[in-house]
Amino acid sequence: MKAKHSPEQIVAKLRQADVGLGKGLRVPEVVKQLGISEQTYYRWRTKYGGMAPGWPGSSRRWRRRIRS
Repeated sequence: MKAKHSPEQIVAKLRQADVGLGKGLRVPEVVKQLGISEQTYYRWRTKYGGMAPGWPGSSRRWRRRIRS
């Protein structure tokens, strides 16, 4: 069964991947640790790569706050 990740969870996993890559691990090793496929990693990197946790576009709560 596929896991549905929230945008916040995705950004957190991408940050974990950045840490692993910074330590010299390769993408296949990092995605295995995260429990995702390489395809998922690269799709997430394309879509969410520029977001940081708490970034206004990464949360419904922030989007609602902006509209108010």
